[in-house]
Amino acid sequence: MSSVPEGSAAAGPGRTSPGTPASVTPFPAVGTSSSEPVPEVVGTELGTAAPPPGTGPDSARGKASPQVKTSLQVLRSLDSGPRGLVEARAEERLTRFGENVLPAWRPVSRPRRFVRSLRDPFTSVLLCLGLVSAVVSAYGTACVILALVGVSCLLRSTEEHRADRSTAALRELVATTATVVRRASADAAPREREVPVADLVPGDVIRLGPGDLVPADVQVLRAGGLTVHQSALTGESAPVAKYPLDAPDPALDGAGPFARPQLCFQGSSVTSGSGTAVIVATGGDTRFAAAHDGRARQRGASAFDRSVQGISWTLIRFMLLTPPLVLMANAALRGRGLETLPFAVAVAVGLTPEMLPVIVTTALARGAARLARTSGVIVKRLPALHDLGAVDVLCLDKTGTLTEDRPVVEEAVDGADLPDPGVLGWAALSALWTLQLAELPAPDALDEAVLDAADEAGGWGPSAAYEGVAALPFDPVRRVATAVLRRPGRAGVHTLVTKGAVEAVLERCALDGNERERLLALAGRKAESGLRLLAVARADRPARPGAYTPADERGLTFVGLVALRDAPTPSAADALGVLARRGVTVKVLTGDHPGTAARVCQDLGLRTDTVGGGDGIVTAELVDALSDTELARVADRATVFARCTPEHKARIVSALRAAGHTTGFLGDGVNDLPALHAADVGICPRNAVDVAREAADVVLAKKDLTAIDRAVLEGRHSSGNIATYLRITLSSNLGNVIAMLTAGLMLPFLPMLPAQVLVQNLCFDAAQLAFAFDRPAAAALRRPTVLRSRDFLRFITGFGLLNAAADLATFGVLALALHNATGTEGEAAFHAGWFTENLLTQALVLVLLRTGRSAAERRAGGPLRAAAAGLAVVGVLLPVTPLGLLLGMSALPPLYYLLLGSVLGLYAVGLTAARRRYERRHPAGVEQERSVRKAGAEL
Repeated sequence: MSSVPEGSAAAGPGRTSPGTPASVTPFPAVGTSSSEPVPEVVGTELGTAAPPPGTGPDSARGKASPQVKTSLQVLRSLDSGPRGLVEARAEERLTRFGENVLPAWRPVSRPRRFVRSLRDPFTSVLLCLGLVSAVVSAYGTACVILALVGVSCLLRSTEEHRADRSTAALRELVATTATVVRRASADAAPREREVPVADLVPGDVIRLGPGDLVPADVQVLRAGGLTVHQSALTGESAPVAKYPLDAPDPALDGAGPFARPQLCFQGSSVTSGSGTAVIVATGGDTRFAAAHDGRARQRGASAFDRSVQGISWTLIRFMLLTPPLVLMANAALRGRGLETLPFAVAVAVGLTPEMLPVIVTTALARGAARLARTSGVIVKRLPALHDLGAVDVLCLDKTGTLTEDRPVVEEAVDGADLPDPGVLGWAALSALWTLQLAELPAPDALDEAVLDAADEAGGWGPSAAYEGVAALPFDPVRRVATAVLRRPGRAGVHTLVTKGAVEAVLERCALDGNERERLLALAGRKAESGLRLLAVARADRPARPGAYTPADERGLTFVGLVALRDAPTPSAADALGVLARRGVTVKVLTGDHPGTAARVCQDLGLRTDTVGGGDGIVTAELVDALSDTELARVADRATVFARCTPEHKARIVSALRAAGHTTGFLGDGVNDLPALHAADVGICPRNAVDVAREAADVVLAKKDLTAIDRAVLEGRHSSGNIATYLRITLSSNLGNVIAMLTAGLMLPFLPMLPAQVLVQNLCFDAAQLAFAFDRPAAAALRRPTVLRSRDFLRFITGFGLLNAAADLATFGVLALALHNATGTEGEAAFHAGWFTENLLTQALVLVLLRTGRSAAERRAGGPLRAAAAGLAVVGVLLPVTPLGLLLGMSALPPLYYLLLGSVLGLYAVGLTAARRRYERRHPAGVEQERSVRKAGAEL
């Protein structure tokens, strides 16, 4: 077996891995009991009550860790031993320390979730308007508004509750048992048995094997080729060798916890080998659980929050100004008093897009349901779907997303750096016989890649004739593995084939100093280009019956190097191209070596910009040297950030947000938690660690950029419908309010009664529900969708004035058609005429103001066309029905309809011309088009 970290020729024990924090903060002692000696503070080596990895103050300052303890010292401090705990002692500790479970998120009740939905600023304003309407005895208006608020809160709380249930079900996908060594009594023999992970306690001795999840924070007591995958905690893709520490090692005093070979942490998994370990921390005391710190879950306002708040406060200012203006104008010009207060409130309500909370929630809920049904994507927080549609920068780690976390052989070369298939043959032979003779359960990733490459090459060359005699498996201290072979027909000769870390193999070769330095330099150059390296050497020895030992690994002849690289995900290159065309720029934030990250980007065709160095890769050292302002400028231009700790990832994401980008972050480990919280929308796959799934806003079926593209499209779909609704509704409402205020000052009577305003709003609101089911324009899916209050203000002002002009022209039509009408009959006819005109103009707006669509799209049928037709029918027929009479409206003369048709025709022509002019001036959003071109240039 062999295990060599990425981006280096070899890495010795105690060497700090990429992305590993330099130190860690101690956590409190395990606990006390009158019936049992108090265990010493073993956890000071693990730092489990500290902030998440890389986010604490020590990691930034490089403070040295406490003295490292040996296995014997740890067992003594825990009052345990290699034979495990006595069952009675384990039960006592379970009662005292609690179950070994992560601190679960406290479920939010339905009533609390419903009330929390009222925190939306616009929903709060609607609630206040409903209460004010009730105070001024406009009970119909109050009931309608309060009903809309209730429906919106119910829809949002129900959808989020459903998403929480789906996410909670994912928690069941983790391992639930572990193999523990315990004794029935102090004199009984130790016995291995499976127990629930929740029943493990500090001091328990457990067995670890390939594929096992580490169930708690442990210290290794014995190990045989044990390697552990810590990517969930550090982001480092290469497995890390673990072995016991039999004597204090001063070299490890300043090392981070993940660099210590004797420590394993909850959330990591065993890649190869086996081992025995003692549990030193469980439950909330583990480093894994430190991610539940409440401070880590705090996040700023998302893109959706900022958009809705900007639009809401613009409308709130209008609504707060409207009632006082109506009252003062009527009092000054018409001598009316508080009797116009219901009309003033009705005008304010008329300006309000009452259906905004309902339509926003319905559109997002339908989009979330489609994603869950078609792609297995769970949207836990409904506004996150809009944020996905607005994302213009996607940050991610390369492991498992851009690469398959599976190495493949790039080349096999001899000492002169010339291709040599024989090197690969000897390496494969060593891997094969080591696997079989050492009875290892499975090859590690590097050996498997070597074996696959040898098979694909069509044979192993002359080495294929050899048979295995003995094997010395990979050992983390030796950092090499050796197979002892014999060839039929060569009696009396055994061939030793050794492979492993470059430095370790060269130490065992018969080389002079200059040749060794030359080979080390060659390996260093290849490592800098992002390749992992295995060195191969061999030697012939006289056959002997005795066992072979590591002492025989001397005087070897150097054969060559096998270089491996990470295999790109098959869909990654195409997905990156699609995201670029959609205006989404991808940033790679990885804990790996800069050369490894650069190699992956090169393989995928992702171009890296030159920032702060000739290689175009920004390292963590450069990030530390930059201020927040400088980092925002660098992050905007750079594509790859290497050797990133969790703190670096979160800071880079925050810098991108500060630069005005809407950011998404894809992560799956504890080390990704700070960045998940820092992003506008946090994304993780369903096989992510529990705390990452709980922190994320969106959970993918698998870690796949294609799934993210589908989620982005669905977000833009929903956001496009919301944006179209806002443009159409606000422009129409503003025009009606301007005309209503003008008419209120010109006429001796109210232009519309409050009940008529209420019915008109109800009809328009019912038609607006079609926006949640509409198909957005194709242009809306080609770029990030951002709801900017300034853009909306310009749009609704221009088109609102045009709508007001049509309303005022209708006054002239009514004056001409009703010149003989007087008194109450004239008022009722005027109310009916304006009611009809309002609904007809709103129907025209629904059809004609769908900006960014082609002529074919505008002619196509759909929910909005059906809704507009229904609205027009109601506007024409309602005044002549008994309900119209009850509302104070009467039938109109035929002349009115003829003249109104002319006004509506002119209005349609003006609306179409204005829309085309707007589209010419804003073809796709200049800034957004620039982002599309910039993203496309990345590939």
